[in-house]
Amino acid sequence: MYTVKQIKDTFLNYFEKNGHKIIDGASIVPENDPTLLFINAGMAPMKKVFTGEQEPQAKRMCNVQNCIRTIDIDSIGDRHHLSSFYMLGSWSIGDYFKEGAIHYAFELLTKGFNIPKEKLYVTVFSGDEKRGIPADNESIEHWKKNGIPESHIIRCGFEDNFWRIGGDHDAGPCGPCTEMFYDTGAEHGANYEETGIFDDKNRYIEIWNAGVFMEYYQDENGNYTKLKMKSVDTGSGLERMIMTLNGLESAYDTEVFLPIIEYLQNNSKNPVLESLRIIADHVRTSIFILNAGVEPSNVKRGYVLRRLIRRAIRHMRTIGLEDSKIPELLMLTMDNMKKIDLEPKWNYSKNEIVDKFMAEFAKFSKSLEQGVKAFNDYVKDENNIKGGKLDSKIAFKLFDTFGFPLEITKELASEKGLTVDEKEFNELFEKHREISKTEGTFKSGLADHSEETIKLHTATHLLQAGLRHVLGNHVYQRGSNITPERLRFDFNFERKMTPEEVKEVENFVNKAISDAIPVVREEMSLEDAKKTGAIGLFTDKYGDRVSVYTIGNISKELCSGPHVNNTSELKHFRILKEESSSSGVRRIKAVVEN
Repeated sequence: MYTVKQIKDTFLNYFEKNGHKIIDGASIVPENDPTLLFINAGMAPMKKVFTGEQEPQAKRMCNVQNCIRTIDIDSIGDRHHLSSFYMLGSWSIGDYFKEGAIHYAFELLTKGFNIPKEKLYVTVFSGDEKRGIPADNESIEHWKKNGIPESHIIRCGFEDNFWRIGGDHDAGPCGPCTEMFYDTGAEHGANYEETGIFDDKNRYIEIWNAGVFMEYYQDENGNYTKLKMKSVDTGSGLERMIMTLNGLESAYDTEVFLPIIEYLQNNSKNPVLESLRIIADHVRTSIFILNAGVEPSNVKRGYVLRRLIRRAIRHMRTIGLEDSKIPELLMLTMDNMKKIDLEPKWNYSKNEIVDKFMAEFAKFSKSLEQGVKAFNDYVKDENNIKGGKLDSKIAFKLFDTFGFPLEITKELASEKGLTVDEKEFNELFEKHREISKTEGTFKSGLADHSEETIKLHTATHLLQAGLRHVLGNHVYQRGSNITPERLRFDFNFERKMTPEEVKEVENFVNKAISDAIPVVREEMSLEDAKKTGAIGLFTDKYGDRVSVYTIGNISKELCSGPHVNNTSELKHFRILKEESSSSGVRRIKAVVEN
């Protein structure tokens, strides 16, 4: 059986022996590259090398690079899709080209890793007449020369076998590519040679991109010209490679995941295989992202992390994993990374990473139970289902009220035989964001829609609850102004607060923060809102439908949003000053701190 270490060493030693310099892998968070959330390929940190903007460390290089891709998140749980993986990569910058790359790939797989050539199939670029790019017949001839028969060569079009940086209007180097696939056998599907159908989802597993041949330059208008310097980028997924070389059913049967899968099986009440795999994958990727210094949030990298953690939590609930076992699972995952020689450079202690994960767990776990119950109630109403689709407004409500990433709602819907229209959901999301920006400025006293401002906005709800708790229920808000730096909150009260009262209010808010209480939004009629005991300013100015934000049994207010999903996101609350605003009205200035 091949180990991860053996595969890494065989790969690096082979290319080093053939004149390649071994270089370090980069951080998964790109440096000075706003086009990427995460490093998603071995060549991503070296894009400027291929464009000629940066000098390469050597003309021939190789490394092992940690990568993150969430484009296939819906496929995770099958045999080989992962949200994070290690890429074995090699590069030629203005040195050897197609002949050399194909020879190295074939020799390494057949001699270095002892794969029978009969098991190998390759794809090549078939050309694109519209774009004026010819077929890559040169690569076909090199494959034949190395021993791949014509019957094992599949010609594919532009979308499958032509690499470029972005779309039709993204300038940069580009070119055809040729990929290598391993035949996993008849038990996984029909034979290509007999059917003419190349099943690259089940039977034939891609194990190597033997070469992206960068010989063209695409300009902003989608025109292609030949580059003066030709380069090669290759890559192979380490986890797929260890699965293939050991003849295993899936990547989750390898030493990368097997100890985690076994732990989940032994500690769950309902060990559904797909859920076990999703948890193992998402926990590992979340650890990588947390270690890179990313915090869960609702934007960019933070949202990717939040999606992964919350989806993992949802499947932990599905298999019946006890909450107390989650820190053990995280520690086991990190210990296994070291054991198999895939340990990243730790930027935080393992305990700190566990704490970060569990903080997000605390924010979402209660909302998850409430949200699943609400979902089940929604699907019982036939008015919420049309043509096998769940009403997109329901999907958005689950996101807005319970913090459900769309992926969770899609999974819940799929289990009921339903789909969700992602386009409609995204339209609702954008519409809500624009409305929230406007309402935030003119109704809620927010200066902007930043994460810091949203935290302070939520803090005003807790502050009002604390003031009413300490000073009496006759106290109400009389106005507010919120910027990313601080909140200003006016309330009716006839005298100056004592230092003891100020401290008691501050302690009340921080207790609510430490209790990690979900912030739940509901939409209802104004009349129903009043019946629930919700409080709010200027109720005569609200429309027929209102939003009510509830924070446990502490606060229930009419408000237009936006807010955090859980009080723990506020970290710590501190009152800076209590002073007079006008006759009978006092003013508090406060901040939230990390």
